[in-house]
Amino acid sequence: MANTSDISRGMILKLDNSLYSVVEFGENKTARAAAKVWAKLKGVDNSRSIEKTWNSGDTIYPVRVEKRAFQFLYKDDTGYNFMDNETFEQIALNENMVDAPQFLKDGQEVSVAINTETEQPMSVELPEKIVLLVTYTEPGLRGDTATRTLKPATVETGATVNVPLFVNEGELIRVNAKSGEYVERVKE
Repeated sequence: MANTSDISRGMILKLDNSLYSVVEFGENKTARAAAKVWAKLKGVDNSRSIEKTWNSGDTIYPVRVEKRAFQFLYKDDTGYNFMDNETFEQIALNENMVDAPQFLKDGQEVSVAINTETEQPMSVELPEKIVLLVTYTEPGLRGDTATRTLKPATVETGATVNVPLFVNEGELIRVNAKSGEYVERVKE
C-alpha cells in the first residue's frame, strides 16, 4: 500500500469514493509536531477542487491510470466520439472530459487516461502543440511589425487564436493546446 511519501504531481488518488488529481503538494515540518503532508487536488470525476492534509506516513489510495492512443472521429448529441487505435472500439465522452475541445479536429490523435480498475475513461489530453489552418483573419498592414501587436484569427476548428500581424489566411500555425496561444508559423 502507498503512503504519503509516494505522492507526486499528476497522481490520481481515491478519496471519499471520488477521484482527484494531485495538482500541487508539499510537506510542513515543525519542531514540536509530526510532519504533515498537504496536497491541492482537482476532481477527475467531479468539478471540485479541494486541499487535503495527512500526517506523514499515512496510507493513501492511488488509482492506476493508463494512457491510451485514441483518434477523434466526430462530435454529435452523445458527445465527442473517439476510437481506440489498437482495438478500434469507439467511446463517446462529455465535453468536460476533454481538456481543449475547441482545438479538436477530425482524425486527430489524442491520449485518453483510463482507470485500470474500472476500465472507465477519465480524461482526454490533446498533444501539447497542434498545427491548425487559419481560415479567416484581417490582413496585416505592411511594415507594421515594430510592436508585438496581435490580431484575432479563426482556425479550421472554429476557435479564435490571437496571432501576430504577419499571419495571413490559408497559413498553417502551431498553437499551444493548453494555453490556446500562438506558438509559431509552420512552413509547408
